[in-house]
Amino acid sequence: MAKPNYSFEKRQRDLAKKAKKEEKRLRKAGTPANPDGTESPEPAAPAPATEVKTAS
Repeated sequence: MAKPNYSFEKRQRDLAKKAKKEEKRLRKAGTPANPDGTESPEPAAPAPATEVKTAS
C-alpha cells in the first residue's frame, strides 16, 4: 500500500483556507469575488414579457 503524502494534503488544505479567506475579504469589501478579474459571466435578467389578452 502506498504511503500517504501528508505534505500534499496540508498544502491543499492551506490553499483552500487561503482562497476562502480571500473570498470573505472581498465579500466584506463589497466587491464581486471573481478571481480572473472579469465581469460577471451571467447577463442581467431581461424584463418579464407582458402579454395582453384581447377579448374575441
